[in-house]
Formats: sequence, C-alpha cells, structure tokens
Amino acid sequence: MNLVSASVASCPKEKQKIYQEWFSVADKDGDGRITGNDALKFFAMSKLSRPELKQVWAIADSKRQGFLDLQEFINAMQLVALAQEGHEITPDLLNHADLENLKPPVMEGLDIRLAKSKRSEKKSDPCSDVPPQPQSPASARWFNSKSAKKIPSKSVTSIIDGLKKLYIEKLKPLEVTYQFSDFVSPLLTNSDFDAKPMVMLLGQYSTGKTTFIKHLLKSSYPGAHIGPEPTTDRFVVITSGPDERSIPGNTIAVQADMPYNGLTAFGTGFLSKFECSQMPHPLLEHITFVDTPGVLSGEKQRTQRSYDFTGVTSWFAAKCDLVLLLFDPYKLDISDEFKRVIGSLRGHDDKIRVVLNKADQVDTQQLMRVYGALLWSLGKVLNTPEVMRVYIGSFSDKPVNEAENGLIGKLFEKEQEDLLSDLNDIPKKACDGRINEFVKRARAAKVHACIISHLKKEMPAMMGKAKAQQKLIDNLEEEFLKVQKEFHLAPGDFPSVDQFREVLSGYNIDKFEKMKHKMIQAVDDMLGYDIPELLKRFRNPYD
Repeated sequence: MNLVSASVASCPKEKQKIYQEWFSVADKDGDGRITGNDALKFFAMSKLSRPELKQVWAIADSKRQGFLDLQEFINAMQLVALAQEGHEITPDLLNHADLENLKPPVMEGLDIRLAKSKRSEKKSDPCSDVPPQPQSPASARWFNSKSAKKIPSKSVTSIIDGLKKLYIEKLKPLEVTYQFSDFVSPLLTNSDFDAKPMVMLLGQYSTGKTTFIKHLLKSSYPGAHIGPEPTTDRFVVITSGPDERSIPGNTIAVQADMPYNGLTAFGTGFLSKFECSQMPHPLLEHITFVDTPGVLSGEKQRTQRSYDFTGVTSWFAAKCDLVLLLFDPYKLDISDEFKRVIGSLRGHDDKIRVVLNKADQVDTQQLMRVYGALLWSLGKVLNTPEVMRVYIGSFSDKPVNEAENGLIGKLFEKEQEDLLSDLNDIPKKACDGRINEFVKRARAAKVHACIISHLKKEMPAMMGKAKAQQKLIDNLEEEFLKVQKEFHLAPGDFPSVDQFREVLSGYNIDKFEKMKHKMIQAVDDMLGYDIPELLKRFRNPYD
C-alpha cells in the first residue's frame, strides 16, 4: 500500500539537505508551508510553462490542502527536474523515475536568493549554522485564546486554517448560545481539525477486524488479540508514535494534541474500555485505524455493556473518513445490536464500505449465495434502494485457499486491489472530507438553533410553564414540522426525534435563548460565501 512518499524515501540525504535550504528560502514566513503565492514566485525560476507548473502543483498538493510541506516540496522539485529533462508530467512519474541519480532542477536566480538568505541569517544569529526550524502554525494557538478577537486573514495559510477561523468567529458562538454540544456534538478543538484521517472497522466478533489491520500494517500492534471468541473487548485507536506502547483511555482523552476529548462525555465506563496503541509505522503517519469490540449477537446481546456502545460508534463515525463493515460467510445475520449500530451511521452513508471477509472458506456456488444473502440483509437494515459497494476477499496474511475455489483467487486479488486503492485515496480526500463534515455540522447547528429558539417562543410568559414544556416534549415531531416550514429547512438535516426528546427532558426550555437572527445570518453567509471564497483562495495557483 503505497501511502508513503517513495520519492522522498529514495531521495539521497545530501539532496534532501539542498531541498531543505531551498524550502527555507521559499517559505518566507517560516511556518513550514509553501502557499500558492510563495510557489508562484519560487517555481517561476524553473522556466517551465504555466500548464506544466499547474500539473506539478496538482500532483505535489494531492491532499488539496492549499500548501506544500517539506516532503511535498521535494516531490514538486523532483517533478520540475524530470520535466526539465523532457519527461511528461504524470501522477505516477515519480514511481518510475530513477530518483537516486536525479539532479536538482535548474532554478534561475536561486543562487542570489540563497546568498541573501544566508547573509540575513548570519546577521540575525552569527553563531548559528543550523537552518531555522519551521514554527508551528499560528492556528494552533487560536483555540487557546480566551478573547474572541477577530483572526487576521493573513494568519490563514491553508484551507484547514480557514475552517478554524470560520468556526471560531461564526459557528462556535451559535453552538455555545444554543447548547449544541449538549444535544448533538461537543465543541471542536484544534486537534479535531488537524487529526489524521481515520478508518473504523465494525463487525461481529471473529469476522477478522484485528487481522485486517495487521494485514495492512504487515505486523502486529501493541494490545492486539486474535481468536475465535470475542477477543477485542475495547475500542483501540492504532496511531503513529515514536515507540510501541499502549496508552489508557483516560489519558488519551485529555491530551490536547489528540482528537478524542469528546469521548469524556461517555464516562469512565467507556474510557476504561478505550485505549490508544502507538507504534512507528509509515502507513500510520497517514491514517489512524479504529478497532472495535465485536458486535454482540444471540444471548450475548442481553448482557448490557457498561457504556453506550451505539453512541460511541456514532461519535467515531462522524470523525472517521471511512467505515468498514466486516462480515464473514458464516456470520451474515444482523443482530439487534448490529442493527442499532448501522442505524447510528445515518448521515454517513458515503463513508460506509462493506467487506465480505474469509470468502475463501466457501466454494464458488456458496459464495454467490452468501453474497446475495448479504445484500438482502443489508437492504433491510439500511432502507436504501442503492446497493452498497461490497469487497469480497480474504484479508489476512495466510495464502488464499484455492483448492476449492480455482480461478476465484484472481477475483480476490482484484477486490483487494480495489479496497487498497480506496484506502490509498483517503489521505488525498482528507481535506475535502473535513470541508464536508464542517458544512454538515454548520447545517445541523443552524437547525438546532432554530428548534431551540422555536421551543422557547412557544413557552408561556407567566403561568403553566411546566405543563407547556411537557406538551412540547410530547408533541416534538409536530414542532419539528413547524420549524421546518417556518425556516424552510431540509427534513434530512433534522436530528432524531427520540434522541432529541431524551436530552430535552433534562432541560428547562424557558431558560433557552430566543432567536438571534444575526448569528443565523452569519452561518448562512459562511455557507454561501465564506467557504466558497476560501476554496477559491487556496485552489491550484496556476488555475
């Protein structure tokens, strides 16, 4: 799985040092990012045509963040060098080129800029021969600021920075005013925006969730247990770290640089069943995996868990970029708990992929019947006419059992390639995913504010408040319809009536805020104008 930048790995150390110096020159503000404006001036020295430089930027900024870090800058410089040699610039050019013997590109006038840069460094610190280290982006400090000052536009150097600015200035005030965090989702932190893409695996016990992760990593991870019985009894986040270790849930949930603070809402009952498994691995530098306890079936469902399992899976689904539902040919029945879990993924249908694992355990005829039965079962639970993408294969390190299957092994190989390609695209689509989730959240917050202010308006001024509140709670479905018509809102943006009613019953509606039209308008402006402008600002600079 080629998620690691092969081009940087095969770039000799002495050339990496040259590119590091060039990067420092191009990165004028020293924040470790080359923005479109920086690139326009620096890349012009290559004398390549505008269409060629457009292609270079598109390949280097494959994640579409609106900037290049050092690794992406090295990729860009290698592409420029290859283009100067007469190669056609294509997305897979770096995979086939002889990068070890590739000379740095010719950049006209760069020597003068390097000499100027060195002179200014000597003036500022005559004793230092160490190149300046990039500062951490200023956006990391915005969430720590207690004052709600306006963030200057020049501080925004990426699409994600822009989303942070919009959240702090426009969306967060609305969420705080109407207690969005109590009803729907906790307030966002800096780490929620900067987190690596996540992939969650869900399924009944022994469908091969942990084995699937081990297969991708080509090694085990701290705390991994595999067996026919329910072995993974906790939620395990597998992420990159300097050494191999397991971190308890209570510790990981309070770490500011980790996006798991919202899980504290599920209490100690859950946090004792949550842990983070860290290990150095090139794949984990790009993707975080979430291994989950096997969904219970049969008699086991009657044993209550000590936490809200469905609520936790729903929380992770909102944060994840991909959710894999794993089945095996002998576990196609969808239990009540699994049905609730799949139901909790409502609104995240675009993230769900289905994996029919251990498919080499049945012959071709049985496999066709199993595939049909699986689609039929899923159709009943998901209530959608569209058929979901189902990957068929045997995702483990054991060789595929081809004795009975014959040529079907080739099908498994193609399916595995398709699934790995889907996973391979996750880091590239991560920024688009963040925008998508942000817009979904903004729409949900607006609907929530309209509901809360409507309920407040329906309360009497003096007498009979308790009776009026109970009536509103009992007739919540009708109130939702009134809000929908009054504010012309889409029914798909409304929360679950039952869940909303459950939380609402613990509040005094009379204490809620009235409608603040300026706040609602600010969110409307953000969705209609600010976000499109942000995307326009950080598009390919050569467009």
